[in-house]
Parts: sequence; structure tokens; C-alpha cells
Amino acid sequence: MHNTILITGGTGYIGSHTAVELMLQGHRVVIMDNLCNSSAQVLGRLRQLCGDRFDFVQADVRNAAALDAVFTSYPIDGVIHFAGLKAVGESVAQPLRYFDNNLGSTTALLLAMAKAGVHRLVFSSSATVYGDPDQVPITEQARLQVTSPYGRTKLVCEEILRDLMAAGAHWQIAILRYFNPVGAHPSGLIGEAPNGVPNNLMPYIAQVAVGQREYLSIFGQDYPTPDGTGVRDYIHVVDLAQGHLAALDYLAREGQSITVNLGTGRGISVREMMETFSRVNHVHIAHRYTDRRPGDVAACWADTTLARERLGWQAQLGVERMCEDTWRWQSRNPRGYSDSA
Repeated sequence: MHNTILITGGTGYIGSHTAVELMLQGHRVVIMDNLCNSSAQVLGRLRQLCGDRFDFVQADVRNAAALDAVFTSYPIDGVIHFAGLKAVGESVAQPLRYFDNNLGSTTALLLAMAKAGVHRLVFSSSATVYGDPDQVPITEQARLQVTSPYGRTKLVCEEILRDLMAAGAHWQIAILRYFNPVGAHPSGLIGEAPNGVPNNLMPYIAQVAVGQREYLSIFGQDYPTPDGTGVRDYIHVVDLAQGHLAALDYLAREGQSITVNLGTGRGISVREMMETFSRVNHVHIAHRYTDRRPGDVAACWADTTLARERLGWQAQLGVERMCEDTWRWQSRNPRGYSDSA
């Protein structure tokens, strides 16, 4: 069954890859984005990959009139909600901006969905809701605790959604807790293009490799991990995008809500990722070890049993593929979408 899916934040990194996977499965896509943290160049790249099977609405998701117009103009069957600010450090410095944006967009969207009678939602959450985990791998039943305003916005949004589910069984909501998305579309046409200095490991490695940054700082080499560097669960963005399709299918099939981790279930250290990137792409990554960053945890990876059993989904693409696809994107687009005309 081919549906019309609204993607908020659909020109962003994960949103754009999810739009591609939806269109490849025959769905119609409506992208809503205010372009505050993404590029309009993404739209041309999506057309190269998928043709004109999508519409674009440039608007802020907090704009109730713009939302109502979307639900009036298109036969929306379900919504995937990515729109939001996502830099942990920035959220510490600007908490009000994060609460206004991330909570405001979610409540505005839910009000518009209720008004339009659309009750199927996939919500982009984060493993940050687990904070410093008591144990790994992390199951969905782990204690929820946050260490930043960004993480708090995700947790509060989850709580709003849980209240909504409790209030009415007609809501079908999938809360997806991502671990660490990396990689790019294999075409090299779309990928991660952070504004300013990257906050995450993989785009920083790629920018060092392409000559945009002098060296990679590795924060801490004395963690209780196999090589002393931090360990995380990195998931290829195409696998992650396909997880959203599996969640939509689950909601349609089962008619009930779910909260689920999306990761690989395997931890990869910072050093292992850097060395794999260097080896598979034949590039040198200049690097320096420095002090640990406050708030960083030693190791964090997902228990992915629930996703496999309930969604019928599991990650397929390994760390070498993550590194190859990242480099293809970065080497062809050294300055991200600003290389585009």
C-alpha cells in the first residue's frame, strides 16, 4: 500500500535519507522544513535520486497555519517527525531556544494531526535519553536520565507522546531511539553536512581527511575500554532510514504503539573507527589525544532484540561500508551542499 507521508525536517541528514527510502518503496512524500539547519540544495539531489515524487513546503513546524494548510492540501496517512535542533553543547548554552524549538514543534504538530484526524506518527528520539547507562547493551527498559537540555527535550517529547497514547488508543506512535547515525547515501549525492565545526566523530574524521580540518582530537585514551578510547554504537544512515519504514509498517500492521532502539548492537571505539576509515579509503587521519570531555561516557551500545523481533528490522551495513560511503560523499562534496550551484 502506497501512502502519503509527511516528513518534518526532511531536508536534514536523516530526514533526506528517509525520504529517499520512502520514495523507493513507492510512497509519496511531503517534506516540511524551514531550512534553518539544512540546505535547499538537498531538494535537487532528491530529484536526481527519485524524480518528482515529493512536494516541499518551506515553513517552521511551529507555524500552526502552515501545518493546517499541509494537512488540508495533502491526504497525509502518517508523519515522521525529525524537525528539531540537535547539538548537545549548543543546547547547554541556549536551553530556552531548544525547549522552544523542539517542544514547540512537537506540540504544534500533534495539535495539527489531531485536528486533521491523522494519528500515525514515527518520532525521532535519541539514545541520549539513557544518559550515562547503568549497563550495556542498553535495552528499552533501561533507566531514563538526561545530561543536557537537548536530551531533556527528547525525553519530554517522549513523555508527551506516552501521555497521548494513554489518553487514546487511536494514536499509533513509534518512538525510535537512535544511537549514532553515520555514513551517506551510496550515490554520494546526499550526506551529513554540519554547519560549522562538526559535533560528531565521523564528519570530523571526513573533514580532516579532505583537508578542511587540521587534525582529529580524540578525547580521552584512558577509558575502561579495549583501546582506551570511547565506544559507541554507530549505525549507517541508510539502515536507520529503513528502520523508519519498518516502524511505519509495524504501526499499520499491528495498530499499536512501540518504543524501540535503532542501532547495530555492536560497540566501535573512536580509534577503531578512525583506523578503519584510514584503511578502507587510503587516507591519513592526523590526530591528537587530549583530555576527556565532561559528560562523555566510556561505552554505549544498543540491545537491538526488540527491533529485530517486533519490527523485523536489523542493521545490515558494517563499519567499512559506513566509512566508504562517508568518504564518497565528503570527497565529492568537500564543503557539503555549499559546493552546489
